Amino acid sequence: MSYLLASDIISGIEGTVWATIDGQVVECAEIRNLTATMDKNKTEVKTLGNRATQHKATGWSGSGSFTFYYVTTRWAKMLIDYAKTGKDLYFDIVVKNEDPTSTVGSQKIKLGQCNIDGGDIAKVDVDADLLDTSVNFTFSQVDVLEQFKPYNAAQ
Repeated sequence: MSYLLASDIISGIEGTVWATIDGQVVECAEIRNLTATMDKNKTEVKTLGNRATQHKATGWSGSGSFTFYYVTTRWAKMLIDYAKTGKDLYFDIVVKNEDPTSTVGSQKIKLGQCNIDGGDIAKVDVDADLLDTSVNFTFSQVDVLEQFKPYNAAQ
């Protein structure tokens, strides 16, 4: 029986996140964690001669969230600028996973047309050792820029 080597599992700390905002590429080292999820929209389909309800994909929706250390005004400024001007800002995010111990190499996923839903614009907390905050966002484009190589199963 073959099995996955522990050394090929990607460490969660071995990642990089970049955002392209107003044409500028910014490395987002303040981000502690990020998750992006795609949900398929499906319609129920019933056909003659089949008692089962089938499902047909009719589109998709992308959403995500990230938590970051409270050391930048970048994300709050997007919200404040929208409040003042009514102009919404869309940006791209690239997430790279790469663990030098693993033989699978790296993966880069690009999330396009990202738009934050809202978030904290000011914060204090006397009980917190470290300040962090979370942002939810949506995206409507996605691409694989680089994919993991197949792992070598051990025998």
